[in-house]
Amino acid sequence: MGSKPAAGLYLVATPIGNLDDITLRAIKLLSAADLIACEDTRMTAKLLTLLGLPRPPLTPYHDHNAERARPALLARLRQGAVVALVSDAGTPLLSDPGFRLVRDCLAEGLPVTSLPGPSALLPALQLSGLPSERFLFAGFLPPKAAARRRCLSELAQVPASLVFYESPRRLAAALTDMAEILGDRPAAVARELTKMHEDLRRDRLSVLAGHYAEPPKGEVVVVVGPPEEAPPESPDSLDARLTAALCEMSPRDAAALVAAASGLPRRQVYARAMVLAGR
Repeated sequence: MGSKPAAGLYLVATPIGNLDDITLRAIKLLSAADLIACEDTRMTAKLLTLLGLPRPPLTPYHDHNAERARPALLARLRQGAVVALVSDAGTPLLSDPGFRLVRDCLAEGLPVTSLPGPSALLPALQLSGLPSERFLFAGFLPPKAAARRRCLSELAQVPASLVFYESPRRLAAALTDMAEILGDRPAAVARELTKMHEDLRRDRLSVLAGHYAEPPKGEVVVVVGPPEEAPPESPDSLDARLTAALCEMSPRDAAALVAAASGLPRRQVYARAMVLAGR
């Protein structure tokens, strides 16, 4: 495999489903590492066996033990070890533990290198048919409905495609909340990317929510298109909205309500509200 890599922390992307997806650089690093920190030692041990690689010491590093495990990893790095950080599959740090380890390494001047490779995020975006020149990866939404809806409300006006990871058992509820909070936008649900049963379905959020009423199997990525431009508000439609609002509230409050709903400048709507109110 050639010369031993320089000491430091290496963030190694590992296959999501197909062993052919791993890079030669990752194989070389895994074969030469002094220590591999991984979410599940059994999964990584199986991967090394399938690749025919020698097995260096493996140590668990996941959300539940990261605070305890991090000092020992930093100590090994200070001693000049080659340490690989891998997740169960895909790219470390993308909805996986590792951020604080990287931050602490950088704070101490310890070398950190990324070995990019498999990730469900980019293939889902590429295959979605949705705008990809600007996107925001939001990771996993909160599991509780109220928190999930608050999070979606914060993202509603982001002028970009949105990419989420989601649990299959929460998929229908999440898609329903997305349709209500974000609007019934075009979206795509990608499952089991790069695996034998890869599947991608494109439709409006409301339609997808109905399709996945029964939880699917496998890992899920949801891509949602950016906010759609509303058709221009006609003068008659604006007047109708304002007239209805003015029956219950002041011109200022009516203008604020209609401006938020229509997307028109608040000052323009307020001026029309004053005219309709006879002021």
